Amino acid sequence: MVAFGKKLKERQIKEWEGYYINYKLMKKKVKQYAQQIGAGSQERRYVLKDFSRMLDNQIEKIVLFLLEQQGTLASRIAKFGEWQEALQQQPEISQLIELREAYREVGRDLLKLLYFVELNAVGLRKILKKFDKRLGYRFTDYYVKTRANHPYSQLQQVFKHVGFGAVVGAISRNLVELQDRQGSYLSLYDQPALPLEDPVIITIKAAVDRLSHSTNFLRFMAQHALIMQEELPAPVEDQVDDEQYHFMSLLLNLANTFLYMVNTYIIVPTADDYAMSLGAAATVCGVVIGAMAVAQVFSSVYFSAWSNKSYFRPLVFSSIVLFVGNAMYAMAYDFNSIMILLLGRLFCGLGSARAVNRRYISDCVPIKIRMQASAGFVSASALGMACGPALAGLLQCNFRFFNLTFNQVTLPGWVMAGAWLIYLIWLCISFKEPSHEIHDKLSSTQPAVESSENSTLEKGLDKPLLISSKDKQQEEDEEDGEQEGDGSEEGLEDSRLPVTSIASAYRMLTPSVKVQLIIYFMLKYAMEVLLSESSVVTSYYFNWSTGKVALFLACLGLTVLPVNVVVGSYISNMFEDRQILLASEVLVCIGIVMSFHLIVPYTVAQYVCSGLVMFVSAEVLEGVNLSLLSRVMSSRLSRGTYNGGLLSTEAGTIARVIADATITLAGFLGESRLLNVTLLPSLLICISSILATLYTYNSLY
Repeated sequence: MVAFGKKLKERQIKEWEGYYINYKLMKKKVKQYAQQIGAGSQERRYVLKDFSRMLDNQIEKIVLFLLEQQGTLASRIAKFGEWQEALQQQPEISQLIELREAYREVGRDLLKLLYFVELNAVGLRKILKKFDKRLGYRFTDYYVKTRANHPYSQLQQVFKHVGFGAVVGAISRNLVELQDRQGSYLSLYDQPALPLEDPVIITIKAAVDRLSHSTNFLRFMAQHALIMQEELPAPVEDQVDDEQYHFMSLLLNLANTFLYMVNTYIIVPTADDYAMSLGAAATVCGVVIGAMAVAQVFSSVYFSAWSNKSYFRPLVFSSIVLFVGNAMYAMAYDFNSIMILLLGRLFCGLGSARAVNRRYISDCVPIKIRMQASAGFVSASALGMACGPALAGLLQCNFRFFNLTFNQVTLPGWVMAGAWLIYLIWLCISFKEPSHEIHDKLSSTQPAVESSENSTLEKGLDKPLLISSKDKQQEEDEEDGEQEGDGSEEGLEDSRLPVTSIASAYRMLTPSVKVQLIIYFMLKYAMEVLLSESSVVTSYYFNWSTGKVALFLACLGLTVLPVNVVVGSYISNMFEDRQILLASEVLVCIGIVMSFHLIVPYTVAQYVCSGLVMFVSAEVLEGVNLSLLSRVMSSRLSRGTYNGGLLSTEAGTIARVIADATITLAGFLGESRLLNVTLLPSLLICISSILATLYTYNSLY
């Protein structure tokens, strides 16, 4: 990871150099405190008092400069107001254009000031975290509570960016008034929803939103996709992204995500019937469903590598392979071949282009709408997950055409083959390949940092969850190794290069990241067991029809978005992420325990309620876990073939493969034992993940 001191120095505005937080000095002071306390030569009370005083001085320096600059901007706006009043009497086109550009220049200066505040806020949070880690205190909580809530707090100026709203409002209002309103007498305040397309205001709003960084539904959903923005601001990135952005291409990527999730789950309600119609046991449905995940383990890697060179060609290949795979799946019935059925599902897995979809959003969508695009990616996945089983429930006809059978087990294959053919035609007509020269330049100069560690600045520098004193040792060693005046560009560039292999990526994972990947593995395993064996279990215990199974699975899928609305908009603002994560793990465990067949008879109410508790808790857990994972993962895993998104995808896919294999193997013991045998590994993995979470949590506190 690039040492923060180097990044801070590199991003500083030269003429304001003396007003930034003196991160290097404070880092040395923290190291000195640790040595003094270790040697017993200094009292802890003195250290706390001295460090608090130093922080207060640093914040006061930042805030006084901030107020001075805000005053300068306000004075300029006031002078422009007088100029504007004069032009109202005698308007001149050239003068109006000049005045509008002057307001935009103030906006650009305000943007520089926002970047100044953001750099200092990130630096302050990092030095607090370093102090806690080196000295074993919970100083951050004390400092933020005592300073942020005090009536004379200067910390509020940094975290709540007091005064910026007035300046933004003045610039926005005057720019609107200077636009040609076509005879309208209404102002910005009369029409608050009036869109202002001025790029300066749009950029300022994006910077304010990033600085605020309040947890909300949109951000929570975006973090599901593990597509995060850079920790430190980089104004030039917007210009590069705008050159690549093409809305229809983004829509095609989201459509690919939706169709793939429909393709994954559309066969679940009928997979057991299909297996039996070909002479296999009902529990072979685990292999049929899991074959797609097996192929996805490999396809994720080559699609991720392919997206370094192109986005269009991988999507075309994906569509063709999925068309062929679904056609094979459907024709297996007439050939009476379980082998063709499995090969068809393998082909479908080989067409998984989710890595391409993620990379397109990360590399080719402007920062100002990247969060919305990431949330769209997650929403498309959730909608596909719900639509797949629902669609299967509607396909209940039975007829033959050109010696091909169309019934409830083959129609999912035929429908998806047709959908992918239509998608392929749309793709060839509408997709626009972005310029990879721009992409290569961006990748070599500004790799996006997938960690969003400046999270929740407004709430007082909340720490990333479950980071032990060992977890950030690599970061600590690199920062401590930074020398005075060291301007080595070679070392900086090397530390920005993406990793080149799975082994290298794995070595970069800290213990806390590994724990979060274990949690991700656990929740995907539990969810796959619940979904994949649902048709067999409900048929055995309740004699459910395909339509009832499809309705049950569709209802589960439809809970995803409402649950994320509640968690992202409310719960995440009331509790810390680590609390939500641990509570969700416990609820998943409770749901698994409730699902066991220990009481005779096994009722529909018990199965539905336990499944709902398990599924909803796992969805909450997935969102919080990926949110935390995105904050603590190394910046070198943000781009390239072996990125953080690929690692999380592989962990989840492997979990699904093992879960589906477990279902098939458990089938040899008989359908009466299937439920308990498959739930037992889920319970053990869940308990292990809870213990790992508690251990990591305790190592921090």
